[in-house]
Amino acid sequence: MQPYKAYLADESATAALGAALARAIVPGLVIYLHGDLGAGKTALTRALIQAAGHKGTVKSPTYTLSEPYRVSLDGKAANIIHYDLYRMASPEEFLDAGFREDFDGRNICIVEWPEKGEPVLPPPDVRVLLNVSGLGREVELQPLSDLGLLCLDRLAPALPR
Repeated sequence: MQPYKAYLADESATAALGAALARAIVPGLVIYLHGDLGAGKTALTRALIQAAGHKGTVKSPTYTLSEPYRVSLDGKAANIIHYDLYRMASPEEFLDAGFREDFDGRNICIVEWPEKGEPVLPPPDVRVLLNVSGLGREVELQPLSDLGLLCLDRLAPALPR
């Protein structure tokens, strides 16, 4: 499967992509989010988590590095763990915090600023690239594993082409 590329004209288009992703994710999925500050990484993640059924506030884990959410996927309870590694000083902090254990094949792990966790961060199934473009943003979703291909296959019917 080829990467999915689109132009997200505004915040509502980003939210719509997040909602579509919520219907496509599966337990064990690891998603890396790449993009400059303000590119929409947290907005996309917030929309995904809320569309997956989380009723409360979705906080950016900029200072806590990690925020877990209990959601329902296909009628089954699941955990989404949102990481923001921007303020992490070294990859060892990721290991010292015990975050690697969260990547257990059951949790869905969404990682902003994954380059800060290399080389100790587990590899992604899907890489999402976000870039500010005009008043909106360009997005590219790249499947990098069989699980990533499954996610994008499940996502494809909901995506505008």
